Amino acid sequence: MLNEENAKVGGRIIAKAWTDEGFKARLLADPAAVLKAEGVEVPAGVTLNVVENSGTAYTLVLPARPTDLSDEDLDNTAAGAILCVIPCGSTF
Repeated sequence: MLNEENAKVGGRIIAKAWTDEGFKARLLADPAAVLKAEGVEVPAGVTLNVVENSGTAYTLVLPARPTDLSDEDLDNTAAGAILCVIPCGSTF
């Protein structure tokens, strides 16, 4: 689900959820069915979770650790990573 076409579909799904409360409710309740209806194939055995950020609640997704990288590789990757947890301009 990381190809360019799926990224476009993802953007369309997010925009639709912003403008259609019924669609957003279905997306939050059954993301796999909604994505399938929108043309995104969800592989068997994959569980999807959809959460909504708000002005006071943000979601940080911790990806699975890559199995093909050494600890040194991970250290080098992390050193160059930029992490944006909250929207630019927000203050806490």
